[in-house]
Amino acid sequence: MTKSEILSMCDHTVLRTDASFGEIAENLELAIKFNCASMCLAPTHVYEAKKLVGEKLKICTVVGFPNGYNDTATKVFEARHLIEEGADEIDVVINLGWATSGMFAAVEDELKQLRAATEGYILKVIVETSKLSESVFPEICKIVSRSGADYIKTSTGFAERGATVQDVEIMRRECAPETKIKAAGGISSFEDAEAMIKAGATRLGTSRLVKLMLSDNKDSKNSLTY
Repeated sequence: MTKSEILSMCDHTVLRTDASFGEIAENLELAIKFNCASMCLAPTHVYEAKKLVGEKLKICTVVGFPNGYNDTATKVFEARHLIEEGADEIDVVINLGWATSGMFAAVEDELKQLRAATEGYILKVIVETSKLSESVFPEICKIVSRSGADYIKTSTGFAERGATVQDVEIMRRECAPETKIKAAGGISSFEDAEAMIKAGATRLGTSRLVKLMLSDNKDSKNSLTY
């Protein structure tokens, strides 16, 4: 795959808690320049970001992030409010305590409520794979598929590790064919990205690929001779 093709599958991400809107604005321009699938940013920046980019770029934001333990009513309110603010895509964290306790019906009910609240918009469900046991992970994959969410997503990027190729392979095996996969967290090179895509991911969450493109462009200019 070309770098441009990979970037078109990338949710360029700036979710640091100290990111200023000036930094957000600069990265929105970069996401447009490199034809990224979307830019994923904090909820407080959604309104201004959408006003700035209009229809030139999809705006992705997060709900119940990064811990997932907000109650369902709060998550549903968050999702609806952020869509009203201009978000095109919502990435929500599951209730990991419910998942690890085997409270699968509660996880599924919450996701179905979120699916209803985001009808007509892209919903991605972050399952934080590093927190799930080998027995729980496949069950959560099936629940995400049954909920009708558009994507299952590996990680927040705030846990002890991000996505692995094995995570993506398990998701592709356990999820329904129509459930797409987003790999996020720890994707630091185009080689990493291509490995995730080959395993079954169709979206990537990372801030590093755009930075690599900028570095490549800078090196290319510095190497010119006249």
